[in-house]
Amino acid sequence: MFDGVSPGGQPSLVSITAALPVVLALLVLLGAAVAGLGRLGHGRAVVTACVRAAVQLGAVSLVIVWVVGSAPLVAAFVALMYGVATLTAGRRIAKGRSVWWAGVPIAAGVAPVFGILLAGGVISARGIVVIPIAGILLDGCLTATTLAGRRALDELRLRKGEVEAALSLGFTPRAAALEICRPAASQALVPALDQTRTVGLVTLPGAFVGMLLGGASPVQAGVVQLVVLVALVAAEAIAVLVTVELAARARI
Repeated sequence: MFDGVSPGGQPSLVSITAALPVVLALLVLLGAAVAGLGRLGHGRAVVTACVRAAVQLGAVSLVIVWVVGSAPLVAAFVALMYGVATLTAGRRIAKGRSVWWAGVPIAAGVAPVFGILLAGGVISARGIVVIPIAGILLDGCLTATTLAGRRALDELRLRKGEVEAALSLGFTPRAAALEICRPAASQALVPALDQTRTVGLVTLPGAFVGMLLGGASPVQAGVVQLVVLVALVAAEAIAVLVTVELAARARI
């Protein structure tokens, strides 16, 4: 049992006790029950998502130490994360072959931001650093791409008449679609902006807390979290822009 202390002697955010599995099971059942009884349509998805998270985290825990010591394995692991992010976002937005177009905005957001961090010496090229930073950026761009894509396509479906009216006025198909879907799709940036605006006031994000629990000073922890938040806003802004462009061009 680790009662609020990690095996290395550092304080832990969660106490690993015999009651932990029971608590987790109760939380899963609570989420599923609320989603089901409230007719939110995701009761079963809550259970499957939590079970998948447990299995996937268990698998990653077993292989991560082995992976981080090899550059080719690190690259393969990041490629795997990218593929899963693409498939997840694509399935939420579209069907068929257009699913894979979701990989374009995700890559467009992650690649330049990660490259700037690496080239500027802000992060090192060690696997133990590359994997979590890439994962954070991929997760943010996945969410931004999904939200922007769904909102853009929903808006184009609901306001099809306005698109046709714009075409009758001489707009190109791309310009007409952009006029309709861009304002709605841009709302996909709101979660990242709110998180950045309220950091330290509403919540203390994981990177900040993790650094503190690992023994870093508050200043070091704050700098790390600032880098993460700024990088996420930049990456997600690019992802949203590219997603809107692909929607306007009927690629997704």
